[in-house]
Amino acid sequence: MAEIERLIVLFEHSSLAEMTLERGQMRLTLKRGPGGSVASQLDSGPGEASSPEAPAEEEAPDASPRGYAVKSPIVGTFYCRPSPEMEPYVQVGDRISPGDTLCIIEAMKVMNEVKADRAGTVTQIDCEDSQPVEYGQLLMVIAPLATPGDSE
Repeated sequence: MAEIERLIVLFEHSSLAEMTLERGQMRLTLKRGPGGSVASQLDSGPGEASSPEAPAEEEAPDASPRGYAVKSPIVGTFYCRPSPEMEPYVQVGDRISPGDTLCIIEAMKVMNEVKADRAGTVTQIDCEDSQPVEYGQLLMVIAPLATPGDSE
């Protein structure tokens, strides 16, 4: 774990966009997303999940008409605000724009911002502040903004 932690810190301070390290049947992939956030994927055997192609908020939307799912890009701790005394990044009902920070996932003392890739309205937040989260876990749901032809 100490070696993985050092690799993440080195990656954070580098200008690399993506890095994959393979040793035996273990593979670690680190990718830099919008705004410099880092997503990681650790596979423990051949044929297991591949590295994510994009940050979690860019994954395919839920089949539900309620919006698109923002999922955790890594295992870590969910934080809804930059510090305990500050307001949350977003709350249910907030309108967001592409690039807005939605939350932070801390992994091994590295703070990874999860940013919006499109405009919308936060309709659901599924995590509590300081809650541990798993890779791919639903963090929140963002409803798309109405288009000019839609009635609001």
